[in-house]
Amino acid sequence: MLFGRSTPPEQAAAVADDVPAAINDLALQALTEQALAPTAAAPDRVDAPESRPIFTELPPMTIDPSREYLATITTPRGEIVAQLRPDLAPQTVNSFVFLANEGFYDGLTWHRVIEGFMAQGGDPLGTGTGGAGYNVPAEFTNEVAFDRPGILAMARANDPNSASSQFFITTAPAAHLTGQYTVFGEVIAGQEIAEGIPLRDPMTATTPGEEIIAISIEER
Repeated sequence: MLFGRSTPPEQAAAVADDVPAAINDLALQALTEQALAPTAAAPDRVDAPESRPIFTELPPMTIDPSREYLATITTPRGEIVAQLRPDLAPQTVNSFVFLANEGFYDGLTWHRVIEGFMAQGGDPLGTGTGGAGYNVPAEFTNEVAFDRPGILAMARANDPNSASSQFFITTAPAAHLTGQYTVFGEVIAGQEIAEGIPLRDPMTATTPGEEIIAISIEER
């Protein structure tokens, strides 16, 4: 699944060619066996490496699904602006907005970037094995297909309900992912920034991925 181990170059080619078997068996390995049951209670913070807060429970619903939310992801090369879709994935958008407003994503990296497929970030460990400390229930839909670049979705392990803080932006069509991952937004500006993120395999990299300087949220 879209977490953890990356695909070797020859296998990534199969991913780009939209071969579902290669996706499931090679490119999208599971993050971890750990799964925390989400609840609606207010989240508690616990200490994490480098003093980054990790939360123990799904945050309470604070967004208004009838409002418009824009997320601006600031990188060293420019900004990526995404229109969030609380109408499609209210719990996911609520969690993403909560983490962004808490500064959780500030200073993290794009830890896994596969050419012609996607850029993945949001892991506090930078290895593909970290999360926010809670899981977000799946909100899969066929209403928005992975048929174009710029789809913003949650990464997860094998369990459909194992999404946490890691997310990805597609850099090419990936139709085989439709209905398998929670789509919660789409890039409306700066897709060229997303497509220019340096490639990185977290299993072999010796330096950190490109930084996510900050993610800010605008409510309209």
